[in-house]
Amino acid sequence: MTKADKLKNANAHIPPCLQVLNGQLLDFDEAEGTAEMQFDVSEQFCHSINVVQGGNVTVMLDAAMSHALFMQQADVAALPTLELKVSFLEPTLAGRIIARGKVVKCGKSISFLEGSLINPAGQLAAVASATAKVVRHKRD
Repeated sequence: MTKADKLKNANAHIPPCLQVLNGQLLDFDEAEGTAEMQFDVSEQFCHSINVVQGGNVTVMLDAAMSHALFMQQADVAALPTLELKVSFLEPTLAGRIIARGKVVKCGKSISFLEGSLINPAGQLAAVASATAKVVRHKRD
């Protein structure tokens, strides 16, 4: 399967919780364990003064981190988050938002991930680190 095919397949299976944020996978690098996602977030996901609510910022970071591993390792069936830390650095306003994820290390059953979020003004708005359980497809 080509990289373009993998991107198309991943975007065809974006879960509803990311669809409502108009999320899509833009790019990934299997060798580097990275992924980049784009979200077009409307004001309905904001609280005061057009600022995206922190839970939605977290969703975007979590998605980018997870996709980095999903795109790197085809045998991963699920990636439940065990621990997640988010630091909010700048406001994230509604608009086009870029989230990047990176696999720091992945073992047989535990992965360590990092993420960053770029707001519509081009600023680094939030960073995250996560530990996740790796659930692999069962082999026959």
